[in-house]
Amino acid sequence: MAKIKITQVRSAINRPKRQKLTLQALGIKKLHNPVEHEATPQILGMVRKVSHLVKVEE
Repeated sequence: MAKIKITQVRSAINRPKRQKLTLQALGIKKLHNPVEHEATPQILGMVRKVSHLVKVEE
């Protein structure tokens, strides 16, 4: 499987609770702090839901 690097670039303040929980489930703790995950369909679906808040690199 390919690895992807996910970095939060926009704040989660004033966002719905579902989006905050999705960021938490991805393991993102702070802005500009990248995390790496396998590119599974579950992870890609979570990234798609918060795509306006994160930057994804392969």
